Amino acid sequence: MEVGTVSAAEASTGSQTIADIVKLAAERTPERPALKHKVGDEWRDISYADLGEAVKEIALGLVDLGIQKGDRVSILSHTRPEWTFANFGILASGAASVSIYQTNSPQEVHYVADHSESTAVFAEDAEQLEKIRQIRGDLPHLEHVIAFESDGKDDHISLDDLRERGRQRSDDEYEQRVANVTPDDVCLYIYTSGTTGPPKGCILTHGNYRRVVDMTQEMGVLGSDELVYLFLPLAHAFAVLIQFGAIDLGSTIAYWEKDPQKIVPNLMEVRPTYFPSVPRIFEKIYQLATSNAPDKEQLKQAVQLGLKVRLAQQRGEEVPAELMEKFEEADKALYQNVRNIFGGRIRQCVTGAAPIAPEILEFFFACGVPVMEGYGMTETSTVATGQTPEDFRFGSIGKPLPGVEVKIADDGEILLRGDNIFQGYYKNEEASKEALEGGWLHTGDLGRIDEDGFVYISGRKKDIIITAGGKNITPANLENGIKQNPNVSQCIVVGDRRPYLVALVTLDPEVASEETAEIRNSIQETLDEVNSKVGPVEQIKYFAILPQDLSQETGELTPTMKVKRNVVHEKYADVIDSLYEQGQTRQAG
Repeated sequence: MEVGTVSAAEASTGSQTIADIVKLAAERTPERPALKHKVGDEWRDISYADLGEAVKEIALGLVDLGIQKGDRVSILSHTRPEWTFANFGILASGAASVSIYQTNSPQEVHYVADHSESTAVFAEDAEQLEKIRQIRGDLPHLEHVIAFESDGKDDHISLDDLRERGRQRSDDEYEQRVANVTPDDVCLYIYTSGTTGPPKGCILTHGNYRRVVDMTQEMGVLGSDELVYLFLPLAHAFAVLIQFGAIDLGSTIAYWEKDPQKIVPNLMEVRPTYFPSVPRIFEKIYQLATSNAPDKEQLKQAVQLGLKVRLAQQRGEEVPAELMEKFEEADKALYQNVRNIFGGRIRQCVTGAAPIAPEILEFFFACGVPVMEGYGMTETSTVATGQTPEDFRFGSIGKPLPGVEVKIADDGEILLRGDNIFQGYYKNEEASKEALEGGWLHTGDLGRIDEDGFVYISGRKKDIIITAGGKNITPANLENGIKQNPNVSQCIVVGDRRPYLVALVTLDPEVASEETAEIRNSIQETLDEVNSKVGPVEQIKYFAILPQDLSQETGELTPTMKVKRNVVHEKYADVIDSLYEQGQTRQAG
């Protein structure tokens, strides 16, 4: 696939590791914008030459601090240009990067920094520095703290001071450090956010990530002239891969403003061509785009029309004039308004990390915003399957990337094998053997492969509900169905070892501040519609609206917005019990 006149394969730096990607990109296209970020009301560019200089200075600054090849260096920060400077600087120095979510508590920060034995940590600002101060006495391996934004205290050094130290050392030393990094060296220790138990540190080599960058380029996921809008946490594997792939191709990354309310305004200002996100954001934009639709049936017809025309055009078929006329009318009334929410230039969006309702994907595709679903785990160096607007199926997670093998185990579990598979969990041999049993990565996801090679996920092995009657039920589709209601933020279906299913629902605080009879009736209507599509044993009998939305701060969500079901079940056990008591009372009556 080509963007502009240069194919992705031709635009690649051709690096052998991740350590020299920035150096090679800076030499190849020094004047091209590498990064964009907002300062006040103005979007500013950072060229590849400036990025290359920052990375070199940070790498040599770390060398000056005594950082050795193979040392672990953590980053505790929001997604911002300095995160990218630090990450590539760490890798160019020969050290390995350890990412910590900026939303983590001091105790969670301690776990990752201590378990990884990090010798240095980059902290974003006063808030993150304070977390380090609270735990520093219990981190025997930590020698240096570097701040992106110093708060003036003397227990750390500033990023500017680190770069100044780097400027005092020779370019030859930098070249040597970069050259000494091999594909077998560890690139990243990424700690899984963990829906159950403490995080596990995935060991990922330079070879793992170089190979997966090659795989995505071969598939045509990213082009050479992309403008990528990035709000995802760079502590997560999804954002890390986007960063590696975009810079390898000489594309531009625009960073968000650290405010969830600014995502849509940023999209409209930056006008990206590529937008990687998670389902929750697309769900919110879907609700925004459809909230003013006066007629649900009319909206449904517009989506069907858009799908019919765009799929026909994709197949190279001629669209009848009468149909095209209706399509153009719908474009003026709906489709172009939706495209404008994304800035009007989107070539492709990508969603992953959690399930998304096919109806949402169909809506955006009909409007000319292809949202392609992919699949992977931290253990697969981010991704294992994917699709493009030229080769996709709604509801599928796509086909295996070139070089990745997929098979379905006897119990329905998806198994993976390839050069992108991680090396194991740091200091956890037992978990590593369990995950990599028989030379295949056991994903924990259940699914199938169709006759054309498209993979579909039906649910998580651990999420399967086995009712008291012995029926196995996957809750994801039921939950996605209820989340189609614009008032609903989250839905958790419960019923393991119970006689029937019930649901816990949270309201979207931006749409519904509190429960009302009207809102409850609206959710009941949605529930009835969902129930009408499944058999009696899969139907949800009762639901309760929880007093507040789920969040990472209150412990129910991971940093990538996955629900920690065990936490929710435990926290709201009394609500769940009351739903079943309610059922018993009705049956007795």
